[in-house]
Amino acid sequence: MIEGIYSALDSVFGSMLMQHPMGVVTISGIILGAFFTLLNYFLVDQSKMKKLQEMNKEFQKELKEAQAKKDEKKMRKLQQKQMEMLKLQNEVMKDSMLKPMLFTLPIFWIFFGWMRRWLTEVAIIKVPFKFFLFDWIHGMYHSALPADELGFFGWYFLTSMIVSSVLRKLLDMA
Repeated sequence: MIEGIYSALDSVFGSMLMQHPMGVVTISGIILGAFFTLLNYFLVDQSKMKKLQEMNKEFQKELKEAQAKKDEKKMRKLQQKQMEMLKLQNEVMKDSMLKPMLFTLPIFWIFFGWMRRWLTEVAIIKVPFKFFLFDWIHGMYHSALPADELGFFGWYFLTSMIVSSVLRKLLDMA
């Protein structure tokens, strides 16, 4: 079954992949970044997320005030409130992670499995500086890419993060 999906992706992007790998990865990053963000927007209760953020800001403000005044009674009260907020945060985070992940994880694995077949050690973009972390990892793991080049995963990650950030701002997501 997975080979059928890979064949379909090859027929759509195959010729372009060999000539313009950066274009394919950029288009994929834009499409998947937008898809994952919109999926999150529709599957997660945004009002609940915003309410939780507001409660958290209010709590932090009260905590700072109590610490500044050294009010022990208020601090104990806030510790109890913090436990309630942690329960609510766990519930909201479970909803915000589990639902979208059920849809996005299979798409993510299929896409990266297909891209890995073609672009494992191909430099997509050369950056004007070295990523010190990549240089350190290069010593531990074999990679044909030097520390100043990004492969498909790095470029996809940057592209999708930018698209996701812009969409989240436009949609006023929490």
